[in-house]
Amino acid sequence: MCCSGFLKVMMFIFNGGIFLAGACILGVGVWVKVDSSSLLGLLDDVEGAPSGLSQLVNVAYLLIAVGAVLLVIGFLGCCGAVRESRCMLLTFFSIVLIIFLIEVAGAVVLLVFKDLAEQVLDRLEDDVKKSIKEKYGSNERFTSLWNATMNEFKCCGYKNYTDFDDSPFYIDHERDLYPVTCCNETIAVCTTDNAEFSMIGGCFTMLLQLIEENAVIIAGLALGIAALEVAAMVVSMVLYQNIGNKA
Repeated sequence: MCCSGFLKVMMFIFNGGIFLAGACILGVGVWVKVDSSSLLGLLDDVEGAPSGLSQLVNVAYLLIAVGAVLLVIGFLGCCGAVRESRCMLLTFFSIVLIIFLIEVAGAVVLLVFKDLAEQVLDRLEDDVKKSIKEKYGSNERFTSLWNATMNEFKCCGYKNYTDFDDSPFYIDHERDLYPVTCCNETIAVCTTDNAEFSMIGGCFTMLLQLIEENAVIIAGLALGIAALEVAAMVVSMVLYQNIGNKA
């Protein structure tokens, strides 16, 4: 009886952790989906961008789905322990096992992508610069997206302010004016001299940093949840066996 009670408490602890992790992941997924100023959105207007890279934005849907599933799993595990239902415990074990395998595979993919991100983004440099020279200042959506991104991440162009040379914006302003984010905040008019003096970094570095940090965080979170799931699976099977022996 004491052992059974202890197992129930452990199930509550493990599944409580899984439930909270699911809520966090669901929240992050919703935030990513709502955040229209994401740097990844800039790749939508780059003709030479790999088709798979722009689909990274859809990671929000994956996070939402995983978060929702983890919420259900946490609830299912707690109910199975309280009601001592072998059917619910077995269903819980099966679902968690499948999710566990998917999470491990996903964490490995994210860590591998993190190492490849710099190479992929570096190959996009010419295409991104070309799109800036063709559209910045003439395409309202493209210009607004770049302005929002540069303002949020305090960066300028893909690599630096010279990426805007010969763009419609640059030509319309007598070839001596850059976006205000390409200069220090204390400078009101961002001329060529001011932009060169300010030396604001490009968004390439920010995008790379964003991908690397998020990849590590998500992979680490997935591995942490995986550890909880392993413990929960072990406890659920022991509890499943004990309920069977009682019967």
